[in-house]
Amino acid sequence: MNIDQIITALEAERERIDAALKLLKGELPQSVTLTPTGKIRKKRNLTPEGRARIAAAVKRRWAAQKKK
Repeated sequence: MNIDQIITALEAERERIDAALKLLKGELPQSVTLTPTGKIRKKRNLTPEGRARIAAAVKRRWAAQKKK
Protein backbone atom coordinates (compact mmCIF):
# COMPACT_ATOMS: atom_id res chain seq x y z
CA MET A 1 0.00 0.00 0.00
CA ASN A 2 1.32 3.40 -0.86
CA ILE A 3 0.81 6.55 1.18
CA ASP A 4 -2.10 7.81 -0.95
CA GLN A 5 -4.04 4.59 -0.47
CA ILE A 6 -3.45 4.69 3.29
CA ILE A 7 -4.63 8.30 3.47
CA THR A 8 -7.76 7.49 1.44
CA ALA A 9 -8.57 4.50 3.66
CA LEU A 10 -8.08 6.55 6.84
CA GLU A 11 -10.28 9.39 5.54
CA ALA A 12 -13.04 6.93 4.66
CA GLU A 13 -12.80 5.41 8.14
CA ARG A 14 -12.95 8.88 9.72
CA GLU A 15 -16.09 9.74 7.70
CA ARG A 16 -17.71 6.48 8.79
CA ILE A 17 -16.89 7.11 12.46
CA ASP A 18 -18.07 10.73 12.28
CA ALA A 19 -21.37 9.65 10.73
CA ALA A 20 -21.84 6.96 13.40
CA LEU A 21 -21.18 9.48 16.17
CA LYS A 22 -23.67 11.95 14.68
CA LEU A 23 -26.27 9.20 14.43
CA LEU A 24 -25.70 8.14 18.03
CA LYS A 25 -25.87 11.73 19.25
CA GLY A 26 -29.11 12.23 17.33
CA GLU A 27 -27.71 14.91 15.07
CA LEU A 28 -28.80 13.19 11.86
CA PRO A 29 -32.47 13.32 10.84
CA GLN A 30 -34.49 10.12 11.06
CA SER A 31 -34.65 9.89 7.27
CA VAL A 32 -30.90 9.22 7.15
CA THR A 33 -29.35 5.82 7.83
CA LEU A 34 -25.91 4.29 7.64
CA THR A 35 -25.22 1.53 5.16
CA PRO A 36 -23.23 -1.53 6.30
CA THR A 37 -20.15 0.11 4.79
CA GLY A 38 -20.73 3.15 7.00
CA LYS A 39 -21.86 5.57 4.32
CA ILE A 40 -24.83 7.84 4.91
CA ARG A 41 -27.90 7.01 2.85
CA LYS A 42 -31.16 8.88 2.79
CA LYS A 43 -34.26 6.72 3.02
CA ARG A 44 -36.27 6.56 -0.16
CA ASN A 45 -39.98 7.19 -0.02
CA LEU A 46 -42.56 5.86 -2.44
CA THR A 47 -45.03 8.22 -4.00
CA PRO A 48 -48.72 7.36 -3.73
CA GLU A 49 -48.68 6.56 -7.46
CA GLY A 50 -45.79 4.16 -6.95
CA ARG A 51 -47.61 2.42 -4.11
CA ALA A 52 -50.71 2.10 -6.28
CA ARG A 53 -48.68 0.53 -9.11
CA ILE A 54 -47.15 -2.00 -6.74
CA ALA A 55 -50.54 -2.82 -5.21
CA ALA A 56 -52.06 -3.34 -8.66
CA ALA A 57 -49.18 -5.62 -9.68
CA VAL A 58 -49.57 -7.71 -6.52
CA LYS A 59 -53.33 -8.01 -7.08
CA ARG A 60 -52.75 -9.16 -10.69
CA ARG A 61 -50.20 -11.69 -9.48
CA TRP A 62 -52.52 -13.14 -6.86
CA ALA A 63 -55.43 -13.20 -9.31
CA ALA A 64 -53.30 -15.18 -11.76
CA GLN A 65 -52.34 -17.64 -9.02
CA LYS A 66 -55.94 -18.10 -7.88
CA LYS A 67 -56.99 -18.70 -11.48
CA LYS A 68 -54.63 -21.69 -11.75
